[in-house]
Amino acid sequence: METPGRIAATPDALDFTVENVETALHQLYYDPNIENKNLAQKWLMQAQVSPQAWQFCWALLSPEKVPEIQYFGASALHTKISRYWSDIPTDQYESLKSQLFSQIACFSSGSKMVLTRLCVALASLALNTMPEAWPGAVAEMVRVFQEDGGGVDGRARCLALLELLTVLPEEFQTSRLPQYRKGQVRGALGREWGSVCPLLQQLLRRTDSPGAVKARVLRCLSSWVLLDVPLSESEGLVHDCFSALPDPELFDTAVEAIVNAISQPDSQRYVNTLLKLVPQVLALQEQLREAVQNGDMETCHGICRIAVTLGENHSRTLLEQVDHWQSFLALVNMIMFCTGIPGHYPVNETTSSLTLTFWYTLQDEIMSFESDKQAVYLQVYRPVYFQLVDVLLHKAQFPSDQEYASWSSDEKEQFRIYRVDISDTLMYVYEMLGSELLSNLYDKLGRLLTNAEQPTSWQHTEALLYGFQSIAETIDVNYSDVIPGLIGLIPRININNVQLADTVMFTIGALAEWLADHPVMLSSVLPLVLQALGNPDLSVSSVSTLKKICRECKYDLPQYATNIVAVSQEVLIKQIHKTSQCMWLMQALGFLLSALPVEDILRNLHSLITPYIQQLEKLADETPNPSNKLMVHIFASETDHFPPIKALFELVTSVTLSIFQQGPRDHPDIVDSFMQLQAQALKRKPDLFLSESLDVKAVFHCGVLSLKFPEAPTVKSTCLFFTELLPHCSDVPPLARVVQEDGKLLVQAVLEGIGGGASRSLMDQFADVLFCLNKHCFSLLAVWLKEALQPPGFPSSRITAEQKDNFSHQILRERVNKRRVKDIVKEFTLLCRGLHGTEYAAEY
Repeated sequence: METPGRIAATPDALDFTVENVETALHQLYYDPNIENKNLAQKWLMQAQVSPQAWQFCWALLSPEKVPEIQYFGASALHTKISRYWSDIPTDQYESLKSQLFSQIACFSSGSKMVLTRLCVALASLALNTMPEAWPGAVAEMVRVFQEDGGGVDGRARCLALLELLTVLPEEFQTSRLPQYRKGQVRGALGREWGSVCPLLQQLLRRTDSPGAVKARVLRCLSSWVLLDVPLSESEGLVHDCFSALPDPELFDTAVEAIVNAISQPDSQRYVNTLLKLVPQVLALQEQLREAVQNGDMETCHGICRIAVTLGENHSRTLLEQVDHWQSFLALVNMIMFCTGIPGHYPVNETTSSLTLTFWYTLQDEIMSFESDKQAVYLQVYRPVYFQLVDVLLHKAQFPSDQEYASWSSDEKEQFRIYRVDISDTLMYVYEMLGSELLSNLYDKLGRLLTNAEQPTSWQHTEALLYGFQSIAETIDVNYSDVIPGLIGLIPRININNVQLADTVMFTIGALAEWLADHPVMLSSVLPLVLQALGNPDLSVSSVSTLKKICRECKYDLPQYATNIVAVSQEVLIKQIHKTSQCMWLMQALGFLLSALPVEDILRNLHSLITPYIQQLEKLADETPNPSNKLMVHIFASETDHFPPIKALFELVTSVTLSIFQQGPRDHPDIVDSFMQLQAQALKRKPDLFLSESLDVKAVFHCGVLSLKFPEAPTVKSTCLFFTELLPHCSDVPPLARVVQEDGKLLVQAVLEGIGGGASRSLMDQFADVLFCLNKHCFSLLAVWLKEALQPPGFPSSRITAEQKDNFSHQILRERVNKRRVKDIVKEFTLLCRGLHGTEYAAEY
């Protein structure tokens, strides 16, 4: 393409000519200078919306032009029709429609990308004219393309028609039609389904239809069912989709069409159609098994999607058809097979993760029935869920050491996240199975560790412990009669592997509250934790576990204090741990020392803290930078023993705020400790926040930012900071001012986390913040909730305005019952995340 010149930065309207448009396109596609490309793009965007676009767009579609130029012409047409429809005189509708039909016919054998843009343009015209100005639009499209095409072969005309019919519903979904028009047009499109359905059936059932045509038919069906076409009216086509699944060329598009059809919200009304679908899905099991044997991950994935979609969207409907309970149970077992599909996720298979939400949904539906009905369903499904636990723990097992070493870091991270998802599922399943689940796990672990004849793989032991840890981390297991036995078994484990050692540590940490009630058992596990402190590979698990024990059991630890301090000082001197773990370790020692006599506190603090105070004094003379990582657990005991504590606190705060200004995202450890430090200051010496030298507003904003971190410990510490801050709105004026001015930002951040931005394990902490806001800032919270929840799609696109209002009213009503607020938040986060049903038990 010749290029006569370059596009100027500010052309006048007369510059929007065919020649200049072609020049600008050449500049955009081929000029190596990025500034020239940007200039061209800006100019072309202006050209596209100019009045002259009506003249140059048709010229750009000339057959001799290259596809890039033709594409811009077609795009300009679409822009003018979709965004500037009101500029088009009524008497030009027919000629515009005829020209578009003619161009689509010409390009049916030409460039696919230009054809699609022309089809989108005609679709936009149809949406703007139906039903009044263009009644029966779809029927006319079908008729025009079925007529003799003036030299265009039938197959090309057929594909062009299917492309047009496919983009029509898609253009409706993204159109800028006013709300009242959307309703009218949706109704008109629904009535046009009668013209589309027979055509699609005819093309799909003809034995001589080429594969490309059948694939386009399936795409077209996918597009139309998103308009809530009644499932009863698409039933025949969905059946045809199942018939297409054995064809590898059609498999993916057939899966998509089936999934879209049966996941429409309205489809649950068509019970008889759904019941007919169940045996069709069950009939795919042979194809699924063959795919597993052949290592065909794509086919496994597709069939699993179909089974899960049917089960997830229609569990309640199918459960209620008691005469068909066996077929639904067979579907549940098919999904169980998908959950336990052979191979290690994500290297050998990627299917099992699709099924986890189904188990939540099924459990919610069963538990939502009234007690008599529920008892009947539990009789059938409790054994299924016990089987599920076995399957999940098997899937959670690490591969062999050799195989795991060959995995990429990305694969290891995906596996870690997958195990967290399994952990969440086990936690949820506990609500149905209760203490019997713990007994079941304990019996398995006991047999594994006491059977001398049968060699035990560390992977099996680790998975069972991981199951215990998953439940004990969140659920109160203090009443369980198997925990003493578990604590007794832990020293018998042959810990010869880092992953196993990590899980042993985390399991002990999860049982810290239980150990506080049974301190006699500390002697069984504390030596293991102190020994692990010296291993850098166990840094996170050993230090966090010691911290939990010191926090929960501090009044039972004085007899072990000398040993704990000695081991801790040794690992600190040797610099075995990274900065963040050193901070956690100092916090652990803070909890431990706070339960000792004052003279013991001072003696230990002097040796522990002196190096850190010297370091902070040095930092005060330096420009803050990310390498100057700051922090010690300053409030380890009564602050009266530290006269310079105010100046030191202000110094630490100032240096940390400078790190926030430089970008805190790479330093979650600093943020975590900083939030804990601020929380402790608020708890023990709120007068510190009266200081004019302390930037309270900046600290508050740092807290809001920290709520959005992906690291759960950081978010927990930040929530603790806010729950300590809010009660002081009444007695610390600087805090009252910042909350009044910026409290809405806090509410938005909390709602964002609840809406899906944060892990479900953090919902209790977010609920605590909302409860404190309600208790101490009630009138302001009512306004903030209303304003924050106003925007559509926030905090989740899955919830309606009515559901948001309901959530807001429920929260504002609960100013005394914290447990109820936690339940409300957990129900709302389920809705936001698309986990159906609102029966959410007291804990995950």
